[in-house]
Amino acid sequence: MRIRVLIVDDHKIMRDGIKAILKPATDLEVVGETDSGVEAVQMVRKLRPDVVMMDINLQGMSGIEATTEMLRHHPETRVMMLSMYDDEHSVISAVKAGARGFVLKRASDGDLIQALKMVAMGGTYLSPRVSDRLLERIQKGTVDESTQALPLADLSPREIQVLRLVAEGKTSKEIAVMLDLSVQTIRSYRKAMMKKLNVNNVAGLTQLALSTGLTRAQSFVAGEG
Repeated sequence: MRIRVLIVDDHKIMRDGIKAILKPATDLEVVGETDSGVEAVQMVRKLRPDVVMMDINLQGMSGIEATTEMLRHHPETRVMMLSMYDDEHSVISAVKAGARGFVLKRASDGDLIQALKMVAMGGTYLSPRVSDRLLERIQKGTVDESTQALPLADLSPREIQVLRLVAEGKTSKEIAVMLDLSVQTIRSYRKAMMKKLNVNNVAGLTQLALSTGLTRAQSFVAGEG
């Protein structure tokens, strides 16, 4: 029986590279690909892949947020994160979201296939560099489930999703279209976040999102749109 795989990455060259790596494996089948976290959630519902190979940094809805959303509706789906970054905040966030694997994009072809099959069979996999680094930090007592992320602990997954989009400069209307919600609902989320986070404007929300590593955006539109 073939393992059905969905590839989610915002770079076509990366998706093509992964498909080329997986093609010789007769027990693996790529059933779809996308560069969008929002579309990935929809494709999981339609295609029911066994494993989703998910990039963390996606526009609109991050890989972490997409993982949370798809597993909420389809908990049987297994997610393996692909990332350029090996910091513990990214790893811990991915695991908390429900990912069963975390593989660095510089992993060898063999390691990528091994990780994919291990996750598909119900196991877990961390790239050696990731696991070694986490173990070292644990032993030294320096692993922090990111003290930087603590200010966001009271936010719901949807609020975090909206916050990230606000920090990327999206207006309420744009966010409403992306998330298929009303503009008033987005404004209500934004108002609630300001109250929870004790900030007074969009600029404050954006600064907090940047300081916690929620987004790597470098500019924003500080409007009330």
